[in-house]
Amino acid sequence: MAKKRRPQPRAAAPQTTGEVPVVGAREPCPCGSGRRYKACHGRSAAHAATELVQRPFEGLPGECDWVALRELVPAATAELTLKDGLPEGVPSVTLATVLPMAWPALRRDNGAVLLGLQNDTASGDISRDLADTLQRALATKPGNPVAAGRTAADGPRLQDLLDPGAAFEPTVHTGFEFWVENAENATGEVAASLERANAAAIPTARIPGLEGAYWCEAPEKNHLRWVTSYPEEKLLDALARLHAAGTSSLGEGTRLVGSFRAHGLVVPVWDLPSTMTAEDVAGPAAAFAERLTGALASDAPLTTEERRSRGGLTNRQITLS
Repeated sequence: MAKKRRPQPRAAAPQTTGEVPVVGAREPCPCGSGRRYKACHGRSAAHAATELVQRPFEGLPGECDWVALRELVPAATAELTLKDGLPEGVPSVTLATVLPMAWPALRRDNGAVLLGLQNDTASGDISRDLADTLQRALATKPGNPVAAGRTAADGPRLQDLLDPGAAFEPTVHTGFEFWVENAENATGEVAASLERANAAAIPTARIPGLEGAYWCEAPEKNHLRWVTSYPEEKLLDALARLHAAGTSSLGEGTRLVGSFRAHGLVVPVWDLPSTMTAEDVAGPAAAFAERLTGALASDAPLTTEERRSRGGLTNRQITLS
C-alpha cells in the first residue's frame, strides 16, 4: 500500500497594503506569494466578479423602469444626472436600451455620452459593470464607441455615480433614430441599418403615472407588462386574492396570465385584445392599482380558492434574469 503523503502547509501570502493589480490567471501573483494569480488574490477577485447581485438597480430612482428598459422595452432613452455634475466637455449622459453594434457606450462627436443598458455584462453585478462603462465613456475621446472591458471587483456602482435625488423619466421611442444625430438626413448604410432595426422593434408605450408599466403590441394580442417593487410573496398573495375574486383583469377581453421575475422584481403580465391601445388600458390599469393596494393591505390567511389561484400564478412565472 502506498504511503499517504502528509499534507504540506501552504505558505502564507505576504502581507500587502494597497490594491493588488490584476494580471493573467497563470502569471505569478503581484503580491509576492510565489503562487499563480488565480490561486492567490485572483480567487477573491473572481468570486467578487461572479457573485450575482439579485437587485442590481435597487436604490436607484425608478428601479422598476430600469428593469423594464433592461428586459422589456426595445427602444427608449433616459437622461442621467451624475452626483458630481457633468465633466467638462460632456454636455449630457443618456441611458439607451441598446446601441448600434451592441456597443456598451458611445461618445458622440459633441462629447455627449450614450450608455447602453441591454448588453451582456462581465460580472454578476450589472450596476458595477454599467458604472465602469460609464466612467470609461466619460474619458473616451469624442466620436468613438466604448469597447467592453473587465470590471474591477471593487469599482463603483451606478448608485455611487448617479444623483439619488434626480428623477428617472424614460422616453419610449418608435425606432432607433436616437442612435444618430440628424437621423432624418441619414442615407446609405446608416439609413438601411436604422430601417432594419426599426422593423424588428415591438411597438411599446409607457403607461403614464404607473412606474414600470408598459403596453406592447403583438401579432395576435397586446400585452401589459408591469414591473413592481412589492415583496414577491406579498404580491403573489394579493394577486391571488384579486384573481379568486374575479377582479384581476383590466376589463372585457383581458386576463392576468402570469408573471415574469426579473432582477429581483416581479412583473405581472396581462393579455389584452389586439384592439386595446396604450391609451385604452391606462384607466383600467390605474383602477387595478387601487385594488391591488387594498389586497396588499390584507393579512388574512388565503382561502382555498385563493391558494388555488396563487398556485396557478406561481406555475406561470418565468424568470428572465
